[in-house]
Amino acid sequence: MRRALRLLATLAVMAALAGTLGTLVPRPLWPAAAAGEGRRHILVLKNPIHTDIAIPVDDNVRRRFHFLAADGLPADAPQVRYLVFGWGGRAFYLETPTWSELKAVPVLKALTLDASVMHVAVASAIKEPHPDVTGFDVDEEHFSELLDYIAASFQQGPNGPILLDNAGYSAFDRFYEANGHFNALVGCNTWTAGALRVAGLRTGWWNPLPASLGLSMRLHN
Repeated sequence: MRRALRLLATLAVMAALAGTLGTLVPRPLWPAAAAGEGRRHILVLKNPIHTDIAIPVDDNVRRRFHFLAADGLPADAPQVRYLVFGWGGRAFYLETPTWSELKAVPVLKALTLDASVMHVAVASAIKEPHPDVTGFDVDEEHFSELLDYIAASFQQGPNGPILLDNAGYSAFDRFYEANGHFNALVGCNTWTAGALRVAGLRTGWWNPLPASLGLSMRLHN
């Protein structure tokens, strides 16, 4: 028992050290673009365990993700101001729409290995400033590369991205098959961090949690 406790304590210390270094060490080491120089304002939305990226909508963005409207998501509605994208574990995403519905199996898969899905929602105006919303300005080139990154996360079938039938939480969101596998080390927040780096921003070297990602963004941009 003592040996097991020592092992758990050692693992906890190592995880804390990895999390601290992952936040403090910037990635990339040198900034790719000056903060605030861009004209495209993207948002990072967070809750205690998950982050999404909200993309401002214009005609080009609607054309790029035209399949959303074809799949019944009202992305073309005039009141829609943002498309909100997130990547995550299939079991946890689909089976845990609210915290009250948390189940053991999705949690176990999230901690080990799970297939991944893309979640897309539409949003009207998003309030800033807000504790759960952080905005960044990026230039057109990096904005285009961010759209490429998001589009490449969708798994492609014969007719384009693969919609998961009857999987959304409401009429205003959809789930799609995604590329890659989800686990505790490479999860939704590391996907968001990768997207932000593509957009010309810096994150920590490894940010598995929203809190560490948010802190690294404040430190390094």
